[in-house]
Amino acid sequence: MTSLQIKSSISRNLLVHQSFVSKIPMTLIVPLVVACIVLLLFWLGWRYFLGGARLQVEQASIAIPSNPTFVPVEDIRSDAAPSRLPGAASAARGWLQNRWLLWMVPLLSLSLVGGVVAITLHFGGYHQDSKFIPNEYAHGNQIRQALLEEKLVPPPPLPPEAFIDAVAEKPSLALDKADRDWSKMDPAFVQDVLRVMEKMKARGFPMVLLEGFRSAERQNRLAGGSVKVTQAKGGESKHQYGLAADLAPVRNGKVVISERDPWAMQAYTALGEESKAAGLGWGGVWSFRDYGHVERAGSLRALLAHKNK
Repeated sequence: MTSLQIKSSISRNLLVHQSFVSKIPMTLIVPLVVACIVLLLFWLGWRYFLGGARLQVEQASIAIPSNPTFVPVEDIRSDAAPSRLPGAASAARGWLQNRWLLWMVPLLSLSLVGGVVAITLHFGGYHQDSKFIPNEYAHGNQIRQALLEEKLVPPPPLPPEAFIDAVAEKPSLALDKADRDWSKMDPAFVQDVLRVMEKMKARGFPMVLLEGFRSAERQNRLAGGSVKVTQAKGGESKHQYGLAADLAPVRNGKVVISERDPWAMQAYTALGEESKAAGLGWGGVWSFRDYGHVERAGSLRALLAHKNK
């Protein structure tokens, strides 16, 4: 048999052994290890405590004669005393041996119990059910997944000519004075809006930012104008805190905001669906309809309190 054949035979045996070990479930290995440790502790207790004590009693009963004879006092002082010295030495050695066992058995037991605890902690994660994982772990996984996601970049701004029809459609909005600077908005909210815009583009409705951040002065002008544009005054809108955005669909390079346009209404309906899927609020469900409005969900007071932590 050549060396190559020997090596191949050994490798095959190793693979068979590894496959056999890998097929043994951990739910069987851990109980077997614990059972072996319990049996070992039982044997130690029987050998050095119960069985050892019984053996010592039997040896003591054999050493004591059934019919003891009384030795005269003078014999005890002269002849019997030297014969008792070996018995005292053996008793001392037995005491020292039992003393050593009394120290070693607890130490050995503690080490075995520590091994069981280490094995249990090591394999504890393999038997966790996702239903019983604390919520903070699930939230941590979501945060970790969000950090691993690709950071989106805002699209380049459209030229002013693209907004001419929109400005003429609703002059009360004064869209020519709207702020479209993405950097003034909350960064996390910007990422949510950009993901919604990506979904809208995939559905055939490219979107553009009409207005992001809005100052309190502009908010008051829109709320106090002759045409009702918004019900929120300065400081009451999420626009002032970078947590809201007004979007509009783009068709053939032109911004379309007319609600009478069937295609634009299809785009706004899709915007509502994608915003809801992303966990954002949509103005199309308000009593005062604002179909292009998306915002961070939740009350403004709670959002500001969380942001200031």
